[in-house]
Amino acid sequence: MGGENGVMVFNVGGSYYALRNRCPHSGGPLGRGVIRPHVISNGVGHFEFEREAEILKCPFHNWEFDIATGCALYDPSMRAKTYPVAVEDGQVVLTLG
Repeated sequence: MGGENGVMVFNVGGSYYALRNRCPHSGGPLGRGVIRPHVISNGVGHFEFEREAEILKCPFHNWEFDIATGCALYDPSMRAKTYPVAVEDGQVVLTLG
């Protein structure tokens, strides 16, 4: 996880993604958040789950971010910094900078 300003690497269905461990909304430690599905509803008392394990919820104010893009689900102008990730010779390689 790499501390307060570290980088987190996620394996989502065999694809790797990296996000900075800092919420763009409030500076919270995203690495302490919960990975969850996206919850959708078409009315009171009805809900469904989609995109299992693709959403990261910030522990400070419950903002939800798409792990693949870093975008906040309900405010696309807010985005966690992302980094390129590749698998080379069986090793996960993260490119910073």
